Amino acid sequence: MGSILKTASFSFSKKREISEEVDQKDGETLFVTCKKCQRRSMKRLWKENYYVCPICGKYQSISAHYRMSLIFDPGQYKELYADMKASDPMNFPEYAQKVAKQKEATGLEEAAVAAVGRIGGHKATVIVLDSRFFMGSMSSVVGEKVTKAIEYATKKKTPLIIFSASGGARMQEGIYSLMQMAKTSAAVEEFNASGGLYISYLTHPTTGGVTASFATLGDITLAEPGALIGFAGPRVIEQTIHKKLPKGFQKSEYLEAHGFVDKIVPRNEMRQTIIQLLELHEKK
Repeated sequence: MGSILKTASFSFSKKREISEEVDQKDGETLFVTCKKCQRRSMKRLWKENYYVCPICGKYQSISAHYRMSLIFDPGQYKELYADMKASDPMNFPEYAQKVAKQKEATGLEEAAVAAVGRIGGHKATVIVLDSRFFMGSMSSVVGEKVTKAIEYATKKKTPLIIFSASGGARMQEGIYSLMQMAKTSAAVEEFNASGGLYISYLTHPTTGGVTASFATLGDITLAEPGALIGFAGPRVIEQTIHKKLPKGFQKSEYLEAHGFVDKIVPRNEMRQTIIQLLELHEKK
């Protein structure tokens, strides 16, 4: 193992949760070190565990396309509105260059990916926010893609599943970003009026304008373990009210105990749980 000499980033977020140790000879990643527990495991084990630390259980963020590959039946989905690209409505300084870097790093055109396909044989429309792209923040294009996908589900009468992961509104787009809260919420209201099933699945982190709009309007609200869910972060709240918050405040476990989340679903149970909910809805 003496050829393992350098460490490469595994996450595009500023706070890296894990790092990879790379074999300098052939470039193959052999081990992954969890930044939370500082323990090292074989990358094979991380993959088998759906990118949850095999030792301490810390959840690593995963890409939108990888998550879709985990829930959809193999080869049974197609992407919607893939040609929608990030824009710069306010000509914000250096924003276009930052967007270009995000595209290059993630291979995405924006932070939202939408698709339609079958899950356990049941047709569904799925939207996933990818936290690698500007922390999944809601831009004008993200809001438009989410809205169009919800409208697609309404028109085609399919269940709707949205996986949220967001730092909130995209500050470089100002009011254009904030307007998406009302637009996406209105689309959800029309979907609900049509009698559709909306499953909202909250992942780490789900905050800001996304939490204050479509992410918390689901008929059923699921969450991954340990996810931070809220409008403002705990530190901001403490600084505002000048009080110490309860332990675990805004984590998914706390929110489940207080009725905000219906069920915490581990990643390895994600697909089967969704299939069960779709089957119950279809029978009804």
